[in-house]
Amino acid sequence: MKDGESHQITQLLADWSSGDERALEQLMPMVYDELRRMARGYMRRQPSNHTFQTTELIHEAYIKLAKNGTHDFQNRAHFFGVAAKAMRHILVDYARAKQSDKRGGGRERISLADDTAISVNRTDQLVALDEALKNLESLDERKCRVVELRFFGGLTNEEMAEVLKISSETVKRDWRFARNWLLRELAVGT
Repeated sequence: MKDGESHQITQLLADWSSGDERALEQLMPMVYDELRRMARGYMRRQPSNHTFQTTELIHEAYIKLAKNGTHDFQNRAHFFGVAAKAMRHILVDYARAKQSDKRGGGRERISLADDTAISVNRTDQLVALDEALKNLESLDERKCRVVELRFFGGLTNEEMAEVLKISSETVKRDWRFARNWLLRELAVGT
């Protein structure tokens, strides 16, 4: 994304935060392709029988963002981080609903691969990951945010550093710690 377009998105986010609903109308076409890319990435990790479509996930996330009373987005990266968290919650809620239909099944291992951060192929795995992330968040909220932003948001180390107001090196250290912690935590649950 060009710097000018990124700046324009940041300005529209600030205008929207100030209550200008027209800014949201201008913003959505500018961010829609990136939201679609994020949603496609999530949907590729879902089971083949998943009933959500990419467009539905984008629209559900949009509704969640629009209904949220506070729109205090600092910049483009922060907006996409919040959108990623919204998508995570939508998919986890869906997975929990599906899992409640078939209680009693055993948990399977979740692999944490460097190229995609975390590979989640089943709804029960997504629920297990969400529970592990909640545990991590209670220990270290920032490390949890790094996982969310990387896996669910697809943000780069530099973008995460900008959102979290830390250095890229700290992001890398937090990711290594969180990845190892999650591997251990998820292995215990299997």
